[in-house]
Amino acid sequence: MKGNINKKHFISVFGLVMLNVATVMSLRGLPMIAKEGLSMIFYILFSSVLFLLPVSLVSAELATGWPKSGGVYRWVKEALGTRAGFVAIWLQWLQNVIWYPTVLSFAAGALSYLFIDETLATNKYFNFIVILVVYWGATLASFKGLKIAGKIAAYGVIFGTLLPGLLIIILGILWVSTGNSVEFLKVGQSINILPDFSTFNSLAFLAGIVLLFAGMEVGAVHVTELKKPSREFPSAIFTAMFIIIIVFSLGSLSIASVMPAEEINLNEGIMQGLGYLLSKFSVGWLLPVMGLLIAFGSVGGVLAWIVGPSKGLLATANDGDLPPLMAKINKNGVQQNILIIQGLIVTLTSFIFLIMPSVSSAFFILSILTVAPYLIMYFLLFISAIKLRYSHPDVPRAFKLPWGNFGMWLVSGIGLMAVIFAFFIGFFPPEELAVGSPVFYVTFLICGVIVFVITPIIINMMKKPGWKKETEK
Repeated sequence: MKGNINKKHFISVFGLVMLNVATVMSLRGLPMIAKEGLSMIFYILFSSVLFLLPVSLVSAELATGWPKSGGVYRWVKEALGTRAGFVAIWLQWLQNVIWYPTVLSFAAGALSYLFIDETLATNKYFNFIVILVVYWGATLASFKGLKIAGKIAAYGVIFGTLLPGLLIIILGILWVSTGNSVEFLKVGQSINILPDFSTFNSLAFLAGIVLLFAGMEVGAVHVTELKKPSREFPSAIFTAMFIIIIVFSLGSLSIASVMPAEEINLNEGIMQGLGYLLSKFSVGWLLPVMGLLIAFGSVGGVLAWIVGPSKGLLATANDGDLPPLMAKINKNGVQQNILIIQGLIVTLTSFIFLIMPSVSSAFFILSILTVAPYLIMYFLLFISAIKLRYSHPDVPRAFKLPWGNFGMWLVSGIGLMAVIFAFFIGFFPPEELAVGSPVFYVTFLICGVIVFVITPIIINMMKKPGWKKETEK
């Protein structure tokens, strides 16, 4: 009996691969990558090799050294102190909050194909209404717990992400193999693999594309559940990377093959591309069906994540870093006050869709506003990984980067340079989109980042010893 009680549950390599793919990959990023034409190869390689891989390997070491709950909060706290740990988890939580309007705008674009008037995808008010109705509906459903949300998310990944993604790739291959013209290879189109480095504005999409490859640190916390972490985790990481890169690359190339870059809409591009492809092969009737599936995948993802990321914030509330009000949970164990505050932030953020010149520009500026705080969190993550090699060298790590401290400096250094470069590039408005005044664009982002970073610092400075005592009652 004792052996059964102490028996540890192990996750398979395949299970970890699927978990990482589900966490990172989303079809909403394909139009943004497709806009870059053949130079998407540079963006995908930059994001995967210089960002995704370092994040995955460094997170694996930290997760095996400090396996207790808390993730990024725990790792940064051990290295840089409580305040830095709180800032890190706050930024991770906040980027998810800002992410919700973008992914639901993507869902609105897909849902618009269920109606006769497909121009609804670019209608500001339609997007605004869909975002608020679906998000608050998901929030209310989340008060019941994670059981139902988990099931919807699982089916959403299969039928709303992998199935449409595979269909896009197959149709794209058929499009090219049957002799149709390829848009990004037409005369007059740039066929350079490298983007134009003469202006930073031409690289502006890089920051948004990097965000598409973020999130692997979430799966890294399961590294201790592998039987042989030092061998199986790298295998799982490289397999997941291969799947993510293949779907992003071939899916984006399929869209770029049938649509001119200037006609690709960021929140509607997949449906546009599918419309071209399905009509070509006389199965246009499938378009509304695919729109429903893609929207279902997006909504399912939101429903699954709407409670998850805020649990990290709940952990800080239980540690006394937030007022006792934030630690309140309902009878189902759900942090209802945090979710209500989260919903209010989502509501305010969604007004961007009414302010910006177009839905695409609002989609992009929210994507950049999302990636900026997330990149700061990753900066703290890499710095913490280096620091812990020196401050806690004797802590056992089931997975450890090779070549000693040099290996850590090499991998974290590459990640740091990629993070800093992408963060800097994000403050230049893209040439491909009308985002209003460049001054407004830059000012909006700078103010947003300052508010995001200063807020947790102010909260931490105001915290009282009684907060922790009261939350433990």
